[in-house]
Amino acid sequence: MKALLATTETVAAVFLLLIALLTTTNVLSRELLGVTIPDWFDGSQLLLGIALFWGMAIPSYRGGHICVDILWEHLGPANRRRLDVLAAAVCAAFLLPLAWMVWVKVGGVGTQSTSDLRLPLLGPYAIAAAGISCGALLACARLVELLMNHVRREEEQHGS
Repeated sequence: MKALLATTETVAAVFLLLIALLTTTNVLSRELLGVTIPDWFDGSQLLLGIALFWGMAIPSYRGGHICVDILWEHLGPANRRRLDVLAAAVCAAFLLPLAWMVWVKVGGVGTQSTSDLRLPLLGPYAIAAAGISCGALLACARLVELLMNHVRREEEQHGS
């Protein structure tokens, strides 16, 4: 699991770096040379989609979403675990159909391409779909872990 998490973080970081490099290079070439990189805008949008979908996987597994814990902090330990399970279930319930629909989009991309260089969109779409699929898988893994821990704690409390 650690290898999958490390790979997921690395893929998201690399694509974020590529966005920064592409944007910086385009701005410098436009300002210094008066030319723009062909398809830089389409490329940056595709890279951003990939970075976002791969980046969503990590907080889905770690439960590190940006959230307000007003309710959670006022609950006891058992209800906190229940709320964590509910949050993980909602996350998985959102990401599974999203992953499915992104793969449907990949299947329907056909021969679409970028506007300047006519680069096919299939590759970047498939990489993004793999990222959101990884997010859905990790969200389900978190849900299973939370459920197993929740059941184990319930058994310990009732058994003692």
